[in-house]
Amino acid sequence: MVAVFAVAPVVLITLLIGLRGVAAMRTSSDFLVASRRISPLLNSAAVSGEYLSAASFLGVAGLVVKNGMGALWYPVGFTAGYIAMLVLVAAPMRRSGALTVPDFAEARLASPALRRLAAVVVLVIGTLYLVPQFRTAGLVLNAIGGTPYWVGVVIAGTAVSATLALGGMRAATYVQAFQFVLKLVLFIVPAIWLLLQVSPAQRLEALNPVEFTHFPRQTTVSFSLDATLEIREPTLLGTDGAMRVEQPGDLSVHSGQSLTFGEGAAVPGVRGGMPLGGPDWQRPLLDYDNKGYPLLGTWAVLIATMLGTMGLPHVLMRFHTSPDGRAARRTAAITVALLSVFYLFPGIYGVLGRIIVPELYLSGVTDTVVVALPSQVDSGWAGQLFTTLLTAGAFAAFLATSLGLLLVVSGAIAHDLMPGGLRRLRWTVIVAAAAIVLLALQSARLDAGILVTWGFTVAASTFCPLLVLGIWWNRLTATGAVCGVLAGLLASSGSIVLTLFGPKLDGLLAILVAQPAPWSVPLAFATMVVVSSRGRAPTWSTAAMLRLHLDERAPAAFHSTGAIHRSSTVRRLGRRLNR
Repeated sequence: MVAVFAVAPVVLITLLIGLRGVAAMRTSSDFLVASRRISPLLNSAAVSGEYLSAASFLGVAGLVVKNGMGALWYPVGFTAGYIAMLVLVAAPMRRSGALTVPDFAEARLASPALRRLAAVVVLVIGTLYLVPQFRTAGLVLNAIGGTPYWVGVVIAGTAVSATLALGGMRAATYVQAFQFVLKLVLFIVPAIWLLLQVSPAQRLEALNPVEFTHFPRQTTVSFSLDATLEIREPTLLGTDGAMRVEQPGDLSVHSGQSLTFGEGAAVPGVRGGMPLGGPDWQRPLLDYDNKGYPLLGTWAVLIATMLGTMGLPHVLMRFHTSPDGRAARRTAAITVALLSVFYLFPGIYGVLGRIIVPELYLSGVTDTVVVALPSQVDSGWAGQLFTTLLTAGAFAAFLATSLGLLLVVSGAIAHDLMPGGLRRLRWTVIVAAAAIVLLALQSARLDAGILVTWGFTVAASTFCPLLVLGIWWNRLTATGAVCGVLAGLLASSGSIVLTLFGPKLDGLLAILVAQPAPWSVPLAFATMVVVSSRGRAPTWSTAAMLRLHLDERAPAAFHSTGAIHRSSTVRRLGRRLNR
């Protein structure tokens, strides 16, 4: 019942706002960039709503429970990336006149091949980012309402695809702005309530945690996913009310099964997981998978999240909805402030979850710690109320982010790879959503934070070098851009595939494969520079650069076809720069 009261209003409002956008839908520009008429304040709220995904609303707190305080570097990178975007990318991207990132790539370098390659990159990033949104929707409804995992996945996919097919970017903008305000209120108010409700002893324990080695009370753990527990000493546990002593060894637990651990029973290990709590938990660095390289792991996450933000296609498309470059820059600046307020609070849920619901670590669903806390602190109506509110906020996070991601995925297919107008865009939204739902149904065991970080890594290794050099270096050539994007895509996505399906790696190599940003990003930059230096930039590259940096009132203009229309002013400036 909690799940129904939480999810139904959010889905209904989303669909109603989607209907509002139908009247304004006449062209592909209306569908993709809302005719470029979104104000900075509304746009920044929409960007923030789109950006605060499952990884932000639930994933960061879950990572704090599982990996410790070092996980708070994730929101640092998420927010800092917008400062780099504000300085380097926002205004020039808007001045380009493009509708999508592949559109910009062809406009800047007149290369249809680069456009197609960029569209493929959009599909990779969109898939890595969309799957965890739908996945976490399924897990949250399962944890709160007991519904099968697939129900939440299908509800999220249906609501998002229907809203976009009806109203496009305009509907997505209104939905995301509304849902940002909703998420902000529904995240901050319960956090303050939790701090007021927990006892002084719990607050002290949260600040000085000890390793989770024994259950302080009889505890029932429900497993939404298959898991293998490592029993290290005789442990009192039971199923269906029958208690027994389990001897040391491996214990396989299946999805839907529940285990009850007796008071004082030893906490088993989880195969593939690190010990929960202890001194390392408080370390302000992120030791990925407990490999022993915390500084490298932290830098890997920061590089991926900061530089990846500049290359996220659904965020970049938002700047094209601004009236001009100055409005795009204001949008980025306001977004930094809005995100900074939100990211003050995930740590509260993480440290409280570590002491109140540490058993989530065993079941592999630490992503649900935010919605699991209120009922543990208060079993009465207040706990139910705040559980409902947080579930509504979480579902708003899934829908808001999924709207932008599904829009760029559909645009990459129906605008960049197979152009077909407004009708094809709408049908592509539905087909793409169905494909992502099928992938999400098979991805329940994958961590939302890790999946999203991989999406950032691919963006940092491909679009970040393309945009930075394309905007600020007039010697970039189409061949250099293609080679660099291809090198970054193969390096980052190849590492992800090896992590998922390859042999288990240890030590330094494991970090560099699981988090390849420290080497894949420099590889992409170096490839673009070296290959471009061996060629010659086209004669109109200076005019193209000027179009990106001159105020919109300047007479230069170039279009997504790659054709350059140069006025006498641009020709004079171009001759001066070429001397």
